[in-house]
Amino acid sequence: MSQILAIFDLDGTLVDTPAGIVQAFSCVLADNGFDAVDAQTIRQTIGLPLETAFTQLMGLVADDARLPQLVSAYQQAFREQVLPQAPELVFPGVIAGMKQLQARGVILAIATSKVAKSAHALLEAAGLLPFFNKVLGADDVKQPKPHPEMALTLMADYQVAPADTFMVGDTTHDLLMAHQAGIAGLAVTWGVHSREQLAQMKPQHMATTFGQTVAEILQRVPDQAQPA
Repeated sequence: MSQILAIFDLDGTLVDTPAGIVQAFSCVLADNGFDAVDAQTIRQTIGLPLETAFTQLMGLVADDARLPQLVSAYQQAFREQVLPQAPELVFPGVIAGMKQLQARGVILAIATSKVAKSAHALLEAAGLLPFFNKVLGADDVKQPKPHPEMALTLMADYQVAPADTFMVGDTTHDLLMAHQAGIAGLAVTWGVHSREQLAQMKPQHMATTFGQTVAEILQRVPDQAQPA
């Protein structure tokens, strides 16, 4: 019996954290003497590894000695400012949808640009961690999103074919990873990137509600996977 693997992004897809991310970045920039960056520019880096986001926002080189401290400061700000709000930040329909997918035997996984420890902390605080078979963070792979390594790793772990795998995300980084891994990209429009940006990546499906995403995945679940 073939199984379906549904891989989800985290920030902006399951949990409404972008505003908190912008706030945390802005605090770190101010505390370290960098010029302020407008919120929209910061939002466009969400979904990238923190090191990449900082180099883009501040014009730093990849081996800048300040990066580890900046990343650490951001993670602390996120823990203090965003995690306490996590239960209220879960997008409408997510918990009900996860219960549906889990009940139908879909393998559920996270592929996020957060480091694994931070991803687990956010999922736990939001009440979502029990739904997921596996959580992959940026530090669990050599090449994080938009490189396809995360998707390829999860497919190998569960021996699921590309034709039976979905990637659900709110950014072009998620959809590019899906394209490069040869799997279906399902875009959601309530996150960071605009509908126009997402459409440029030609996703298989574009949802305006989480229920639409769940329905798209369940269409592929074999009848024999349903509970008796």
